Amino acid sequence: MDLEAAHYDTVRKRDSWRSVLLLAYQSLGVVYGDLSISPLYVFKNAFADDIEHSEGNEEIYGVLSFVFWTLTIIPLLKYVFIVLLADDNGEGGTFALYSLICRHARIGFLPNGQTIDEELSAYKKGDEVGPTSGSSRASWIRALLEKSRFLQKVLLIFALLGCCMLIGDGVLTPAVSVFSAVSGLELYISKEQHRYVEVPVACLILVCLFALQHYGTHRVGFLFAPIVATWLMCISIIGVYNIARWDPHVLRALSPFYMYQFLKKTQRGGWMSLGGILLCITGSEAMYADLGHFSQASIKVAFSFLVYPALVLAYMGQAAYLSQHHQIEETSYKIGFYVSVPEQVRWPVFVIAVLAAVVGSQAVITGTFSIIKQCSALECFPRVKIVHTSSSVHGQIYIPEINWILMLLCLAVTVGFHDTKRLGNASGLAVITVMLVTTCLMSIVISLCWHKNPIFSLAFLLFFGSIEAFYFSASVIKFLEGAWVPIVLSFIFLLVMYVWHYGTLKKYEFDVQNKVSIRWLLNLGPSLGIVRVRGIGLIHTELVSGIPAIFSHFVTNLPAFHQVLVFLCVKSVPVPYVQPEERFLVGRIGPKGYRLYRVIVRYGYRDIQKDDMEFEKELVSSIAEFIRSGPVSGTNDHDNGTNPLYDDPEKANEKMAVIGTRFGLSEDSKPVPENESPGSSSNGNDLGIDGVVPKRKRVRFVLPKSPEMDSGTREELRDLMEAREAGMSFILGHSYTRAKSGSGCIKRVAINFGYEFLRRNSRGPAYAANIPHASTLEVGMVYHV
Repeated sequence: MDLEAAHYDTVRKRDSWRSVLLLAYQSLGVVYGDLSISPLYVFKNAFADDIEHSEGNEEIYGVLSFVFWTLTIIPLLKYVFIVLLADDNGEGGTFALYSLICRHARIGFLPNGQTIDEELSAYKKGDEVGPTSGSSRASWIRALLEKSRFLQKVLLIFALLGCCMLIGDGVLTPAVSVFSAVSGLELYISKEQHRYVEVPVACLILVCLFALQHYGTHRVGFLFAPIVATWLMCISIIGVYNIARWDPHVLRALSPFYMYQFLKKTQRGGWMSLGGILLCITGSEAMYADLGHFSQASIKVAFSFLVYPALVLAYMGQAAYLSQHHQIEETSYKIGFYVSVPEQVRWPVFVIAVLAAVVGSQAVITGTFSIIKQCSALECFPRVKIVHTSSSVHGQIYIPEINWILMLLCLAVTVGFHDTKRLGNASGLAVITVMLVTTCLMSIVISLCWHKNPIFSLAFLLFFGSIEAFYFSASVIKFLEGAWVPIVLSFIFLLVMYVWHYGTLKKYEFDVQNKVSIRWLLNLGPSLGIVRVRGIGLIHTELVSGIPAIFSHFVTNLPAFHQVLVFLCVKSVPVPYVQPEERFLVGRIGPKGYRLYRVIVRYGYRDIQKDDMEFEKELVSSIAEFIRSGPVSGTNDHDNGTNPLYDDPEKANEKMAVIGTRFGLSEDSKPVPENESPGSSSNGNDLGIDGVVPKRKRVRFVLPKSPEMDSGTREELRDLMEAREAGMSFILGHSYTRAKSGSGCIKRVAINFGYEFLRRNSRGPAYAANIPHASTLEVGMVYHV
């Protein structure tokens, strides 16, 4: 069973309560690793701004009240009860919200979008949200977004900003989590020495953590849930113990009145401490981002009945202990988590805390890989090498380049800051920015996709947005105390993403404007005016219609071409997954005798692209099925020039067929037409050509039972099989992009230096990553955009 089939099978099994409870348990190690370790550093960061303690404990009770209501309003009310409902065919995250908005408002940012993509089952399912009677309420929002190119760019930049902050969080969270976990050593060494001990220990753990990423989480993932479950049980028991022993009256701090008292008494100091308090919700976004790996019910059950109560008890226990000991513990570093742990169990809790910090960091790093993969799939990030670390678990990936960049940045901030205060300031700003982006996008989804009254959308934005904006103001004010780090990191990643997206869009526009007319190709005749050699020629192009200029450039300079020619477009669509039976769009260019085909392969932003051998088999299989099904021949492309950007996609694909790979495939076999046994041949002639290529190049096609094929179809299939056994060659464009003369200074810098640098250092198409050099031919062209 391949990964796609396994994914759909998993989705179908999520309904039973037994499966829900199992997924809820498994989610502890993936979704809640980051959120569950926040008690390590919240109180320490909240009191890091020299807030004076009074005899009445108003400050401690006020911080606890803020923590309790923040946990209740943001993760529980916002995410569990509202945001989780906005899934994109079972997937969550910033891009899930953005893709929902793009589909409902038809503001797709992918340049080679096609109307036929809207017939995908996943696309249609995403439209089935809310009653149709409310569609008129959202019509003015839809019209506004579709007409305004400025708003579309703002929406795209906003979505990319959320992704960039998530990537920045992937740098900061491992640093603050591991450093906070090892801060327990400060209870046994002097304040002057702990810096020289904690920093090397934290860096060693971080290096080991990143160095083990290439093995994949599936090898040690079975330990994640037990570790986090043990950690939650420990902090719950310690919290109950501290409440019962030190201050049972701490329960009254749950009243929101203490928040008012806290701000009234501490004023500016209390407002600035909110930057530390908001760290209690670090990792809440993972509940939505990891929705595709679990289910709504499992995530809700795990948080509502285990994580939320455990965290509340842990914070209340810390507050109860501090309410009786803050007068004698004057140094700020003694207001951490470990001081409230009974001395008899500190070392076991320290070990569990370090393990839980590693698990939480692992989840954030894996999430960073996932968000970069989505950005790359949607042409918003340069192509990178993606390694799938598990053959059975969908979505577990490893990106070497990003892993080492994250490690270097993480070590840099750990060594540079070497304290949880500034690390917490940096992490807090990244967290609250992502939440603000989610709130804004979610308010659009409520009205546009759910067809609710705009009043509900506005109420959601004002209620949650005002709370998050309040925390954001307290975080951004600490710009010089560490908050500049996520801003700088996000700016760099946002610049990279936008330059890549802008350059990709301009390059596609150049392809559309300079494509070769189909009439020129047809006038060459069946031989194309050149010698046809054996084999399949695969021309990679971003165009969904028309002949790319690279082909005319190639034909003009070389006297021969392959007997079967395939124009291949591997494109992304704004849905998370495309089912295998809907993946291939196949059409014929010109009459049958030309043996020219167009194949469009569609992937969702969470789909896993096949390796080269598997991809070749499915590609040839889809063409063979198209030939066998016998659609009407003729040209598929229309060059009326009515839409230079989208290339009139509806007309261009009116004679293309959605093909499911219904052929059986096996290695080391010759093509077997219908009604013939594997050892027989048609008309006494062997259809295969033995000994021409290595055995790995041979594919066996077992046609389904159907009426006999006509001679023309059988001959076309025979030609395809002979060409496949003779070998497949890949023709890739090697473009050099330059800004047109007269372009502005910003555009010249962005294209000539930014985009060209990223293009030279990015990967090629995913399916061509492992193609032998002997089978690849690159054709160079200069693009003046």
